[in-house]
Amino acid sequence: MNRRDVIKSLTLLPAAGDILLKQPAVASQHTSMPDLHRDAFVMDGHTHVMSRELILKTDIGQRYKDGTVDLPRAKEGGVDAMFFSVYTPENYYPGRFEIKNTFRVVNLALDQIKKNHALIELALNASDIERINKKGKIAAFLDLEGGYDLHGDLDLLRALYKLGLRSMQLTAHSTTNAFIDACNDVYTWGGINAHGKAVIREMNDLGMVINVAHASNDAIIQSAAASRHPVIYSHGGFHKIVDHPRCITDEAAKAIASKGGVIGVHFGSLFNNPKYWAWQKPNNPVKVQPSPQPKIPRILSVRNTNQTIEEVDKEFARELPFTFNGTIPDEYWMHVDQLARVIDYGVNLVGEDHIALGSDLDGGPELPREIKDISDFPQITMAMQKLGYTDQRIKKILGLNWLRVIRQVTEGK
Repeated sequence: MNRRDVIKSLTLLPAAGDILLKQPAVASQHTSMPDLHRDAFVMDGHTHVMSRELILKTDIGQRYKDGTVDLPRAKEGGVDAMFFSVYTPENYYPGRFEIKNTFRVVNLALDQIKKNHALIELALNASDIERINKKGKIAAFLDLEGGYDLHGDLDLLRALYKLGLRSMQLTAHSTTNAFIDACNDVYTWGGINAHGKAVIREMNDLGMVINVAHASNDAIIQSAAASRHPVIYSHGGFHKIVDHPRCITDEAAKAIASKGGVIGVHFGSLFNNPKYWAWQKPNNPVKVQPSPQPKIPRILSVRNTNQTIEEVDKEFARELPFTFNGTIPDEYWMHVDQLARVIDYGVNLVGEDHIALGSDLDGGPELPREIKDISDFPQITMAMQKLGYTDQRIKKILGLNWLRVIRQVTEGK
């Protein structure tokens, strides 16, 4: 099953810190970039990188003809920092290649950052992000999407920390693992189990950002309660707007905000545009979870040792890049103004200190008409300006809220 099919199949179950002085932006093709965007600190909470670089042997420092993310276009979009998502998809789980893939993709990320040192540097905390930003470079904050190990080995977690990983999504991408329920898989643990709490405790001790995106409603609420530090929901929509399992409930959003956390708004129509979702829903019927509940997550009960990792790579390569290439009729194609209204819903729900941007670019979202790639980030700022937002509110949403949480978690401030 490819990533696009995985996203669609999610209906199987019911469900700021200090202001930065930014260096002048490089010459941009976007002459309409507002001064506010040019001067603000801009951070994306979920940008897919390294999957295509690993499999297709490409270089993120070069401008691609396809896809939605590379460093030249990120600079043109005024993006100063990103949760540099390193991704281990379900393809690698049946053969138990998820550990090997995780370490090779993290190592590749470090190699690519080093190779493109003139444009980007690795950040381990908020102070690093500020230092890198003052040089006019993009700061990469490593975030793992996909289980680092389905059994949650704390030694592996510590090893990844030593390599530079400072943020991790708890679920095994869209799959329930050995310690936390995913929103779109069997609910095995009723949220998180005792080992899930141990993982959270270890991440708190290390100073790692806990990412609860893709987790079940109960798992999000329990994780926020168990953590001593704020937790984040890096990318998604709101369930009250689109009743997709990947969208966060008001209850869970308030639980995150109550601990000082941040919710990143996804850029895709599937999670944000009710008209698009209504058009798509007949092809994605909601199925009630079977009863009694299965005790073993599907990914832990399936084994396929016949494939080599090289064969999995070739299979995975057919899915790359992760970009939506379908056709959306005009009446279902979201404008950036609708994305701004979703942001506004979040602000009214939990406050301006707890909403940010988590685009999922190069992760397959059906982007708004006005956004073709990361170079179009200024469109979000203009849409928020149309809502009448103050400059300070926009700056918080563009990046200062992410920076605050990173500072609290990694520096204890």
